[in-house]
Amino acid sequence: MVAVLLSLSVAVGANAQSSASAASAEYLIKAGFIYNFAQLVQWPSAAFSQADSPIVIGILGTDPFGTSIDRVVENKKLDGRNLIVKRLRWSKDLKDLTECNILFISSSEKEHVADVINMVKWLPILTIGETPGFAARGGIINLTLEDNKVRFEVNIGAAKQANLNISSRLLALAKIVPQGADGRKSE
Repeated sequence: MVAVLLSLSVAVGANAQSSASAASAEYLIKAGFIYNFAQLVQWPSAAFSQADSPIVIGILGTDPFGTSIDRVVENKKLDGRNLIVKRLRWSKDLKDLTECNILFISSSEKEHVADVINMVKWLPILTIGETPGFAARGGIINLTLEDNKVRFEVNIGAAKQANLNISSRLLALAKIVPQGADGRKSE
């Protein structure tokens, strides 16, 4: 698993012939990261209504993945659970968000990040973002680009608040970000 995450950290644009294909490669890598995160996070048993309930990956906002995330999780199971992807639009209605186990908040939703985090911070939902300061503001995992490589930051406090257990193997590869590191007071 760790080797897979490391191999996914290859240069995003190395073989890309255009910015469109570079973006496509970036989001294929990010889709792989999300799948691997799902393997390295434990949800409380109450997060699923049944033993075979699927793991729901919600994409909130403009979907940067296209079909790549669907292809990455297609026909895959984790602990006997299928993985399904749902595309969501911003709404103050919490229902769609609470049906997710993993919630990717697209950069198109940067104006709503604080609202979304506040809506779900006590729920067992792995929040993943890609905007600067996402983890410091209370998101659990932030995907970043450094030297054309996809990296990630983890807010352990936010994970604990959501009652999620993140594997030490995943944490060993992450940049740990304390909540409130962007100057905001953590709650």
